[in-house]
Amino acid sequence: MSPTTVAPPPRLELDPKVVRKARALAGRLGRPVVDIARSHTTVSVERATLRLAGLAGADHERVPWVNHLVDAVRDQVGLEHGVTTPVWDALRREEAPDLLTLAQKASTGSVSFRTPERKGELTAARRAARGAVRPGIRRIDQQRRARDRLVGRLGDPPHRPWVYLIVATGDIYEDIPQAQAAARAGADVIAVIRSTGQSLLDYVPEGATREGFAGTYATQENFRLMRAALDEVSRELGRYVRLTNYASGLCMPEIAALAGMERLDMMLNDSMYGILFRDINPVRTFVDQRFSRQVHARAGIIINTGEDNYLTTADAVEAAHTVTVSQLMNEYFGKEAGLEDWQLGLGHAFEINPEVDESFRLELAHALLARQLFPDAPLKWMPPTKHMTGDVFMGYLLDGFFNLAGAMTGQSILLVGMMTEAVVTPWLSDRDLALQNVRYVQRAAGGLTEDFHPPRDGFVQTRARQVLAEAVDLLDRITSEKAPKGSAPLLEAIGDGTFGLMKRPKDGGKGLDGVARRADDYDNPAITLLEEGTR
Repeated sequence: MSPTTVAPPPRLELDPKVVRKARALAGRLGRPVVDIARSHTTVSVERATLRLAGLAGADHERVPWVNHLVDAVRDQVGLEHGVTTPVWDALRREEAPDLLTLAQKASTGSVSFRTPERKGELTAARRAARGAVRPGIRRIDQQRRARDRLVGRLGDPPHRPWVYLIVATGDIYEDIPQAQAAARAGADVIAVIRSTGQSLLDYVPEGATREGFAGTYATQENFRLMRAALDEVSRELGRYVRLTNYASGLCMPEIAALAGMERLDMMLNDSMYGILFRDINPVRTFVDQRFSRQVHARAGIIINTGEDNYLTTADAVEAAHTVTVSQLMNEYFGKEAGLEDWQLGLGHAFEINPEVDESFRLELAHALLARQLFPDAPLKWMPPTKHMTGDVFMGYLLDGFFNLAGAMTGQSILLVGMMTEAVVTPWLSDRDLALQNVRYVQRAAGGLTEDFHPPRDGFVQTRARQVLAEAVDLLDRITSEKAPKGSAPLLEAIGDGTFGLMKRPKDGGKGLDGVARRADDYDNPAITLLEEGTR
């Protein structure tokens, strides 16, 4: 399942005590945040649960029925006990004949919700809710098994790293032929970028969409259409082509659930991206993230994290250690939610200013550090963007060096760099040239990881040790200085602008009004089934 390297990566001589300390500090920093996630719920977690129970569709203004139903329950009885108990209690009291009709009636204020007080009624409502959600979890399980069968029959790409290419026109019916063409040209993973701003929508659009700005809306129908198209081209090519989208933003849990049900293979799902770069409330993000990663774990989806984004706002040399800290935190949060090593597509990027002396050697040190700290994780290696100036010849050269660094350090997933990146929307011919660049480096230097052994105390080894030491110092400082005992120091560090130079206080940002503290008798059958691990 995992895009592991062809040969063992070259070794850095890191002090194992320092590595263990880094992980121990990450766990110490992450545990209070997990406690917060386990003691709160959000409107999107509750809506995702209803989607797993089969509620779909939207009203004439395209507001999803899950939004109507969750809002009605929240207005009448709150979300502290979970949405499913009041909903299935209402169904048992025959407020409506089925879930969809109940949501439709709730949108007009025609349903009375309550939290049943009698034990027998409470138990019956919860039993019914669990029975309704279980088919959604089973569908995720079935899709995972379907992927395993297809990979077993068609095979994985014969090379590493997997070639990851972006397609997103705004129109799903234009995306499909472009995605199939990209696969025929050599792409192993197709990423459909979301329309700009979708992460700030507190609802998931419905149906197939034909308009979007700089991307295509993430919807269940768009997922279904693209997966079917890639299955078709997979059979044609004789290798399984993977599909990626984004489980981030205000609807992270819902998109994760839809991705699991429609057999997406990778999802962008970073622990702090939405907080830092979309100003989404930190508590909302961490609660939503834990649920979404539980779904990804169950679905066999590889997550891609977004550490590369830090280097678009902070200097890639000075802030290199913050990337390592974020990778360690993403590893901790991911494993706590049930993800395995092969599902942790931790991110890093080739973003050092090419005018810096020894920039390529620095890039090798940073990439090799990530590869050795997370040897079983399918690292996602991101191309230069920040320093692409419009000089397409220099840009093409930078992308070649990026591809070479990936070959030398054993990266797992390589996002194809475009020489027109950050200048114009790339033409299809730009994509073809970029893929030629990747293919040349893979043919000429694909096994270079076998031969690249940095000297013991040379430049690469010394720089990697320095970055790791700085990461440990930062973790140590956050855990001891950022917050009083009993609080969550990571949230304080995020508020202080420690990551990506963005200050995001825990009581600010978008979506905080969608967070609720769980009551002692909170019940969510989706979380229960996911944590039980039933198949």
